[in-house]
Amino acid sequence: MQPIYFPGKLVVGPGTLAQLADDVRSLAPSKVFLLTIPPLLEAITPLIQALEDAGRKVRVDTGIAQEPSFGDFHRLLAEAESFGPDAVLGIGGGSVLDVAKLVAAMCGNEQRLEEVVGNGLLRRRTTRLICVPATSGTGSEVSPNAILIDDADHQKKGIISPFLVPDVVYVDPLLTVSVPAAITAATGLDALTHCLEAYTNRFAQPLVDGYALDGIRRIAAHLVQAVRDGSDIQARSEVALGSLLGGFCLGPVNTAAVHALAYPLGTSYRLPHGLSNALLLPYVMAYNVPAAESRYADVARALGCPEGLTIRETAEAGIDRVRDLVAACGIPARLRDAGVLEEDLPALAGDALKIQRLLKNNPREITLADAVSIYQAAF
Repeated sequence: MQPIYFPGKLVVGPGTLAQLADDVRSLAPSKVFLLTIPPLLEAITPLIQALEDAGRKVRVDTGIAQEPSFGDFHRLLAEAESFGPDAVLGIGGGSVLDVAKLVAAMCGNEQRLEEVVGNGLLRRRTTRLICVPATSGTGSEVSPNAILIDDADHQKKGIISPFLVPDVVYVDPLLTVSVPAAITAATGLDALTHCLEAYTNRFAQPLVDGYALDGIRRIAAHLVQAVRDGSDIQARSEVALGSLLGGFCLGPVNTAAVHALAYPLGTSYRLPHGLSNALLLPYVMAYNVPAAESRYADVARALGCPEGLTIRETAEAGIDRVRDLVAACGIPARLRDAGVLEEDLPALAGDALKIQRLLKNNPREITLADAVSIYQAAF
């Protein structure tokens, strides 16, 4: 069984961001490299001011606007190394957090990025790392994973290492209140997918099962309300906690075919990652149910489905429940609705089959023909 790595300190709750300056100061950095996005600058200005008032130098970068590439990382690493930070602070969505994690790990590191792509190849991190999610979806704030697009082949590449788990994590749902409904929906369904794929994984393990099922329950019960009323702090808090639980699933178990098939949609069509997962989730579930009926029946119960006459019927009710969630969140139901072209499906399937690091986790083997069939069903 794979180990689970936890952050050194985890603080969860509405309004907790106000405490972060004290934690950063306790790490005693002289320079803090802060990665964030422009919409958050107003909310985090008091944090920046508090650090500067305490004599810390803070450099802010807001250059990550979409899923990051190797080139984005190299630019930010060069900026960070010219600044020489003792600590890297990421406040934003998964893209910001993934890059912040890698910048902290690679500052002053003799390894090159290309040498650490894969599982367990990153050997160290000497720069302090603090992560604060501003969306409820990726779970990057607690996972040992970072995902970048390789500019050479336009494929998403993963770096997995315990050195990517932050020293300090703050989850303040108030940061998600201003997130638009469409992004709330897509990121929330991404978090649901993390939990669902961890529980139905070929390498599922009991401790992670608890996180996964609890995450499914929380997201399924509260996501639609968070989408409909972004000011509902209770709904935002429950979805944020569900996302956090999904993040704990990503290291020891990880995702499977939904993510593998979703990645090419992101690289070929620039579809947001959460949207890509939502488009494919019910169709991959339908493909997988015959290989893991009891696990998918457990998922259905966590989603709020009543007990069926048989395990198979309960499992299939879970698929219908996910379809209903996607619809209630206003997410497109079909690939064609997101601009995907039918003639591209075989090429997308070919790209998905390259992501064996995730496909090997799927409860049912997926061939090229199977991948094409799933895309066609989703089309």
